[in-house]
Amino acid sequence: MWWELPVLIVIALALTFLLKTFVVQAYYIPSGSMEQTLLVGDRVLVNKLVYDTRGPHRGEVVVFKRAGTNFPNEAAAPATSTLGKVGRAIGSTLGFAQSDESDFVKRVIGLPGDQVACCTGGHVTVNGTPLDETYLYEDDQRPFPQTTVPKGMLWVMGDHRSVSADSRVYGLVPESSVIGRAFVRVWPFSRFARLPVPATFAHVPAGTAAVAQRRAGLPVDGAAAAAALVLPLAGTRGRRLPALPPRA
Repeated sequence: MWWELPVLIVIALALTFLLKTFVVQAYYIPSGSMEQTLLVGDRVLVNKLVYDTRGPHRGEVVVFKRAGTNFPNEAAAPATSTLGKVGRAIGSTLGFAQSDESDFVKRVIGLPGDQVACCTGGHVTVNGTPLDETYLYEDDQRPFPQTTVPKGMLWVMGDHRSVSADSRVYGLVPESSVIGRAFVRVWPFSRFARLPVPATFAHVPAGTAAVAQRRAGLPVDGAAAAAALVLPLAGTRGRRLPALPPRA
């Protein structure tokens, strides 16, 4: 029937909209602030569900909205014609065009309770531990004073430090402003790759807030909550579990 194709197109667009809104979304990278991890024109997929069950981890690449931050409005100029608006909406949904909304992509460096500073031996430090940031575009660190990240906030930075406007300039980002985690680079195909947490973050000790919570016997995330349930059971079997590794 002649009407089947339009119906299928509408259904496909509706499913794409639902996926974009609740599950995963493709994002177009408009600037060089995350080079060489992400180049201008790259497309990444963002998991929008992961932070419904836990908070962001150090080293993860996140996308966050401008609302609630001091970051400037860098959104693309909105289309004026109806056709242009439809085209941009579809393009941004599929990750082929910059959205009219002002979203940012950065790497999480500091969590609530962390002390972040630069530089010790040319390195950013988190809770006194220097980061071996082999993913940086170049050795272009710029000193900034030590900052303690308050509850509910994140310290974020770009991988190309000399051109990245991030927490050093515009301050901290509320966890509530985070849209999701960029977990894979999907375009161009020649640059297809996962976006894992760099190994250096595994060596960072917990910040003051997390330490205080653990001393009070309160879980700090989903993994710690599970441990809080498992440890008493392990104790009844006369066996001690090893200490949990630092949160990465």
